[in-house]
Amino acid sequence: MTNDSHSVQIIILNGAPRSGKSSIARAVQEQFEGPWLNLGVDSYNAMTPKRYLPGIGLRPGGERPDLEELVPFFYAALYESIAIHASLGLNVIADLGHHDSYSQPLGILGDCARRLEDFPVLFVGVRCPIETIMQRRDIAQEGRETLYLRATEDEPIPEPVQRWQDAVHRPGIYDMEVDTSVLTPLECAEAIRHQLDLGIPEPSAFERIAGGR
Repeated sequence: MTNDSHSVQIIILNGAPRSGKSSIARAVQEQFEGPWLNLGVDSYNAMTPKRYLPGIGLRPGGERPDLEELVPFFYAALYESIAIHASLGLNVIADLGHHDSYSQPLGILGDCARRLEDFPVLFVGVRCPIETIMQRRDIAQEGRETLYLRATEDEPIPEPVQRWQDAVHRPGIYDMEVDTSVLTPLECAEAIRHQLDLGIPEPSAFERIAGGR
């Protein structure tokens, strides 16, 4: 492997739960050349003690201030791991749900961006209408227990689901965006490949975020 930071690629997918991020990540792993390691929220939470879950998946709204002091450290460790993988010549894709809607702003995204300042990062906003997200939640929970909130007649879109939709794309600075309600995971992966072939815009989204712009 090589330690040339410009010979590797890092893709960060950002979007709400059930927006299709993990499906895109799998398509990238299956279709792109070379090893692509997925260091996203599911893999990170799989090694997080249960009493500290949902960990980096803590949803918007400031519901768990007791966990909030740990979340920046979890994210810092995750992004340092991404940097280490990239420094060893391993491509990384990470599907995450960045937001700053905690009981008080934590500035996590800016800190994460600065930790990857030596590497090329494609920051992809994964969009999906909330109606489609609710349909996917319904499908996911059919016939089995699930942690997903169910829609009711009084609340067709649960308030925490709406909070994700409102908070996850702030500030909305991306190198590119995809809409999984109109593109398949494979089509999203191909769009990402095309953008990588064209080159990451300069300054990149992470460069602007790291600089506070």
